[in-house]
Amino acid sequence: MSNGAEEPVASTSKQTSNWEEPEIDPPENGKAAFLDESSFATLFPKYREKYLREIWPVVTKALEPHGIGCMLDLIHGSMSVRTTRKAWDPSMILKARDLIKLLSRGVPAAQAIKVLDDAVFCDIIKIGTMVSSKEKFAKRRQRIVGPEGSTLKAIELLTSCYVLVQGNTVSVMGPARSLPEVRRIVTDCMRNIHPIYRIKELMIRRELAKDPKLAGASWDRFLPKYKKRNLTTAERTARKRAKEVKHAGEDGEDNADAGLSKGKKLKKPYTPFPPPIQPRKVDIEMETGEYWLKPQVKKAKEEKDKLRKQLDTKAQRKAEKEKVYEAPVEVAEDTAEERVRKRKAGQRDRLQGSEDDADSAERSKEKKRKKKKRKIEESSDEE
Repeated sequence: MSNGAEEPVASTSKQTSNWEEPEIDPPENGKAAFLDESSFATLFPKYREKYLREIWPVVTKALEPHGIGCMLDLIHGSMSVRTTRKAWDPSMILKARDLIKLLSRGVPAAQAIKVLDDAVFCDIIKIGTMVSSKEKFAKRRQRIVGPEGSTLKAIELLTSCYVLVQGNTVSVMGPARSLPEVRRIVTDCMRNIHPIYRIKELMIRRELAKDPKLAGASWDRFLPKYKKRNLTTAERTARKRAKEVKHAGEDGEDNADAGLSKGKKLKKPYTPFPPPIQPRKVDIEMETGEYWLKPQVKKAKEEKDKLRKQLDTKAQRKAEKEKVYEAPVEVAEDTAEERVRKRKAGQRDRLQGSEDDADSAERSKEKKRKKKKRKIEESSDEE
C-alpha cells in the first residue's frame, strides 16, 4: 500500500472465524447481459388466484433489482419468470423459479421471497404417490404436523427450516445442509416410521456437536437403534415355520397328539405313490352320456337346468319374503270356568302344603319329647 497501512486479511482459524463476504454489485452499462433469454413457468390452483393477484406487486418489486421479469397469467392460471437485459446473476433465474413454485404450493409471499437470498434454498417433496390408500395417506400426513402442530414445530427448530404441508406436497425452505434431513423425516413418515424417532436422533446429534472432544469420533454408539417390528407376510411365514420346526425337534413325537388337539395340522406320512388322477370334464360327460348328445339337445338341456335353478331360487326367495307377513301364533285366553278351576286348585295346593307343614312340626316335637325322656331315664339309672 502507498500509505503503509496493512489491509485486514480474512482468517480461517477458530479464533477469528467471522468471514465477511464482499457484496457483489451489478456491472455497469449492462456489460454482463445474457446472450439469450431464459424463462420458467408453473401453474397454480384456482383458490390461489385471489391471493396472488394481491401480492404480485410485492413479487415484482423483489425481482426487479436482479433484472428478472415476472408475469401472472390469470386466464391460463400460470406464473412465469424470465431474464431481461438488466439481468447479471445467472443463479437468480433459478431462485426466481423456486419462488414461483413456492407461491403456487401455498407458501406466503413474505416467506417465499426469502429464497432469493444466497444462504436459503428450497425443496418441494411430493408425497402424493408414496401411499396408495387415501385413509393411510391422510393419517401419515397429519402425523408430520402432529397434535396442534407440535411435531412440525420441533422439525423446524431442529433443522432451522420453514416447513409447510399442503395437499400432496411438503415445501421446505432453509440451509442446504438441513434440507436432506427434512426430506428423510418426511419420506420415512410416509413409509410408516414415526417422525419422533428422527427428531430424537437430531436432538442427540445437536448435543454431541457441542462437545469438541467428539468432533472426530464416531457417534454410532450414542445414536438410538430401533428394531423393525412390521414384518412382511413372507417374513412372518418363515418365522412361524422356524418355530414349528424347533418345537417339533425339542418335543419329538410325544407332543404330536397334543399339537393335533390344539388344532395344528400335522404333516401327512410320505408315500411314494402319486395321488389318483382326477377325471376330466369330458370323462364325466362320457360316463353320463352327455358327450354324445347333439349340440342343440345339449344346449336345450343346459337352458332347462338353468331355468329350473332360477325357479327354485325364486320360489325360495318368495317364501322368505312371505315369512314376514305370516300371522303370529295367538295364545287363547282362559275362560271364566278355567280361571275358577285354577284358583281352586291353587288354594287346595296351599292348604295341603300348610297341613304337611303342621304334620312335620308335630313329628319334630314328638322326637324332641322322646329324646328328652330318654335322657331323663338314663340319668336316673346312673344314680
